[in-house]
Amino acid sequence: MREAARGLLAALDEQQRALAGLRFDDAGARRWIEYRPESRPGASLSNMDDRARKAAHRLLATGLSPHAYAQAMAIVALEEVLDRREGWRRGRHSNDYWVTVFGDPVHDDAWSWRFEGHHISVTMTVVDGVVSPAPVFFGANPHRVMYDGRAVLAPLAAEEELARALLDAMTPVERSRAIVSDTAPRDIRSATSPRASALEPVGVSASSLGGDARGLLDRIVRMYLARLPEQFRPDPGEVSFAWEGPTVQGGRHYYRIQGDDLLIEYDNTQEDGNHAHTVLRRPRGDFGEDVLKKHLDREHPPM
Repeated sequence: MREAARGLLAALDEQQRALAGLRFDDAGARRWIEYRPESRPGASLSNMDDRARKAAHRLLATGLSPHAYAQAMAIVALEEVLDRREGWRRGRHSNDYWVTVFGDPVHDDAWSWRFEGHHISVTMTVVDGVVSPAPVFFGANPHRVMYDGRAVLAPLAAEEELARALLDAMTPVERSRAIVSDTAPRDIRSATSPRASALEPVGVSASSLGGDARGLLDRIVRMYLARLPEQFRPDPGEVSFAWEGPTVQGGRHYYRIQGDDLLIEYDNTQEDGNHAHTVLRRPRGDFGEDVLKKHLDREHPPM
């Protein structure tokens, strides 16, 4: 990861390097997540040559497992699909992604990087050689591209299908506890907050589920954690699952999974249930807060 970040900065020209290389203590720019098509800090891939653009992708790949990197590339490709569906009016394009490195990856004890654009936001923080992952946001619009009743492209299909299978596997009592509202929120609740919202855990706890349902909930948690390379995956601990909205296929729906330092959110509430958002966050570890606290406690112990 250090070598990939160093390689990216070396591949940029002077102007791009000034945009991409920011201070680690710039908390406003560093504690940032923005998955909408809005302006953002960093250097744009659209202004990079092939060498620098490839270096940005190599950096992104250090923070994602191989299949999650494939998901990310499918999400990037959907920008061209969406632009066509919208009549080419907004000029969306697959290079409208931005990369930022905070601090010096070669010499600093604490540094981080972010790769971000519409429906992708991946942040990794490195402190004393330990990688703290999160937030990791993936979205998809359209959620599914269909032909003849089959999905041609659906990069986040499993995130929906496993949750529906979980509901089907629950007993009526478990299901009544899991479904906490008939109406879904309009977006993920943590949204673009620099800190994961202090959401009260609701729904059904994993420990109270029967065998098949418990196994499916474990699979969903593993699926989100498997977006990360194995050595970066946090321990989820005990979790709860909550669903909001109708359960019929195509209805606008939302779910979240919560643990002590884990928040997974999924929504498909726009474009008539064909526009999905998913995020993996860590209320105590977002933007490296967990490893930074350990570093400060060691370097500057309380008196």
